[in-house]
Amino acid sequence: MIHQVTIARVIDGLPLVASMDDNDELFVEYKQQSKMLLKKLNHTSPVRCSIATSNNYVFHYVIEAGVCYLALCDNKFSKKLAFGYLEEIQREFHELYGSRVDTAARPYAYIEFDGRMKKLKRSYEDSRASNRLDKINSELQDVQRIMVKNIDDVLERDGQLDTLSSKASLLRDQSSKYLKDAKQLKWKAMLQKYGPIAATSTIVLVFMYFFFGI
Repeated sequence: MIHQVTIARVIDGLPLVASMDDNDELFVEYKQQSKMLLKKLNHTSPVRCSIATSNNYVFHYVIEAGVCYLALCDNKFSKKLAFGYLEEIQREFHELYGSRVDTAARPYAYIEFDGRMKKLKRSYEDSRASNRLDKINSELQDVQRIMVKNIDDVLERDGQLDTLSSKASLLRDQSSKYLKDAKQLKWKAMLQKYGPIAATSTIVLVFMYFFFGI
């Protein structure tokens, strides 16, 4: 069964459409996890991936044209049907809204697409959905090769990367401050060393100018 589906812009994680299960209150934890995942995705992320949670659910996602299509499913739900569903909503969403994704300025700007996602969801969950497998098998290339990850590893690893990035930024700031301080100290040292000489020379020149007309 497919419980949650979110379509989001990869560059900033902005949700464009979301479709939730009727028992959404049971999946609050996974809703938060999906938001975190969407914030972590970038241009280097795998374009197709399955991410196992600590319970009996798995996130599947597809990235196309800078947009992520993410679904939370039971881990026993057919992986081929899950990715077949994602591929189908990707094609339809891109056809309708692809040219407007970059200009979306608010969350859930295309929420009206939720109705279409729910209709397709029901058709893939229907007991007759197995009839779709023949078509999906010919369209979806070797679903078993799609990368599989663990939710804790993904979020922890990305958290570590964020920490490293913050530390690197701090080091750059400290290095810049050190260079600035070093330059100021250098100028102070030069003033202390040559300042009295310059001042004395100036006084002598002024004295000679006024008294000797040089």
